[in-house]
Amino acid sequence: MMWLTLLYSCTGGAALLYALYRWVIPATVQYHGGLALMWHDVIVERLLDTVTQSTRPQRLLGAVQKNATRGDPRSVVKAIDHFCRNQEWAMNVGDEKGCILDSVVSEVNPATVLELGTYCGYSTVRIASLLPPHAKLITLEFNPDFAAIARQVIAWAGLEHKVQLVEGASGDWIPKMKEQFGVETFDLVFLDHWKDRYLPDTHLMEECGLLRKGSVLLADNVICPGTPDYLEFVRSSPRYKSQYFKSHLEYTKVEDGLEKSVFLG
Repeated sequence: MMWLTLLYSCTGGAALLYALYRWVIPATVQYHGGLALMWHDVIVERLLDTVTQSTRPQRLLGAVQKNATRGDPRSVVKAIDHFCRNQEWAMNVGDEKGCILDSVVSEVNPATVLELGTYCGYSTVRIASLLPPHAKLITLEFNPDFAAIARQVIAWAGLEHKVQLVEGASGDWIPKMKEQFGVETFDLVFLDHWKDRYLPDTHLMEECGLLRKGSVLLADNVICPGTPDYLEFVRSSPRYKSQYFKSHLEYTKVEDGLEKSVFLG
C-alpha cells in the first residue's frame, strides 16, 4: 500500500512538473521580456541540451530536415516557425516580424544585402528567397557552430547559390567587404547580431563607405532586449530617416519591433 501511495505521489508530481514546464510557465512569461528570455534562452535551452545531448540549433535543423521540403524556402521557414512555436523557442526574427522583414526586402528590391548575425539561417532564407536574380547576400556569423547549422538550413532551402556565409566578427569583416567581396555599397543591411554592436558597426559601415544615399538599415530587437544607443543615434541623426515597426519579440507577446533607417548621405 505504501509503494502504491508513493507511486501515485511520484506520478502526480511528475505530471505537475510537466504541466508547469509545458504550459504554465511559458504562458506566464509570454508578456515579460526579461523572464521570457531567461526561461526560453537560458533555463529551457540548457535543460534540453543536457537531456538530449544536442544543441538547440541541431534540434532546429532536425525539424527542418524532417518537416520541410528540400529546395522550398517557404517550407523551411514554416518548419522553423512551427518548431519554435510548438516545440522550442529560438531567437529567429520570427514569423510576425518576419513579415515586416519580407515587406522591406520586397520594397527595397536590393542587389546587395549584408546580414549581421546569421544564427541558424532563418532570416537568411527569408531574405534570399525574395532577392532578384544575380543579387548578392553576405551574412556574417561569429559562432562557428551556428554557422555550420545555418549552411545546412540554407542548402536545404536551395539557396546556397545566393548566399555567402562568412564566419567571424563583424568588426573585423566590415572593413574588408570591398576588398574581399567586391562590394561597393549595400542596398540593405539587416542588423540582428549582438545588440551592443549595432551602433559601432553602423559607424564602421559609414566610415568604410559601405552606405550610399538610400541604403536601408533594418534593425531587429530594438525594444527587447533593446538597443537604446542605436535608436537614439538613428532617430536624432540628420543622416537618417527612421521609422519604427511595432511588433512582438519572436514567438511571444512581449513588445518588440524593427527600426527601418534610410541613409540620407
